[in-house]
Amino acid sequence: MGIWIDTDMGFDDIAAILVVTHSSLAIDGVSLVSGNAPLAQVRANAAGAAAAFGWTFPIHTGRELPVLCKLETAQRILGASGMPTLGKTLPPADELPASDAFTALCDWLADGSGQKRILALGPLTNIAALALARPDLAARIDELTWMGGGVTSGNHTASAEFNAYADPEALAIVLAHSLPLRMVDLDICRKVLAWPDDVDRVRAATGRNAALLADLLGGYVDIGISRGRPAMAIYDPTAAAIFVAPEIAKLQHARIDVELSGQHTRGRTVVETRASHAAFNAHFAAEIDAEAARAILFDALIREARR
Repeated sequence: MGIWIDTDMGFDDIAAILVVTHSSLAIDGVSLVSGNAPLAQVRANAAGAAAAFGWTFPIHTGRELPVLCKLETAQRILGASGMPTLGKTLPPADELPASDAFTALCDWLADGSGQKRILALGPLTNIAALALARPDLAARIDELTWMGGGVTSGNHTASAEFNAYADPEALAIVLAHSLPLRMVDLDICRKVLAWPDDVDRVRAATGRNAALLADLLGGYVDIGISRGRPAMAIYDPTAAAIFVAPEIAKLQHARIDVELSGQHTRGRTVVETRASHAAFNAHFAAEIDAEAARAILFDALIREARR
């Protein structure tokens, strides 16, 4: 089985990758895309994470700009690095080797051995580029689990979730090419929460990276606290938990489309679950065992923090 991760490398992306590395799955490669921050910062985050956590899988540089629209980042929420913290930050690291994500993805898919599963944690720009340029290879993707979209509402705007809003044309291309999309949306992720007490649990592990992981988790949880909520929804790690343990979620077949225009509607995902009204083209996570998802995440974080 082949595993690929496409990411814009914020803290919840790192946590999602740790969920995978602490599972039985081996990562064949990672591709980077702008999203949480511009691509140069995403590359720096990836290099620092690889140094901190001893990642040896190849990391490739993907698309810097969306398919059509101007670059939109989440820095107004996450800060310049795309990764808020209570103190410690990722260590400085040598720049990643120059390696093109498009070429690497093509080579990975051209190797016909085993299932090809992709976990996508940011805007779908890299996957859309693949679908447009090499639809023959994109057709070999067996599963595309994506953290993005919102069945009922958005977060970056009232209508649109950030990953969908940042490159809605990319999502439209993925859907138009009938790739096997499994959308893990805002609604389902908001059922899985990280609390301030979880930060203390990670810090108490006292391993080499315990303080770093606790400070990054604490900075992430503080996004919710600063908005008057008692906890913070766990986005990318929820998609990763479903990716490594599909039994914790119920996937529902549906018709998913994305709005490409309108000041207040661009990036909105429209999910039609009535078979009488539309031809289904994707799945979305309709139910989840939230405690099981939390257990998978914090088992991975605490195991990493104990190293």
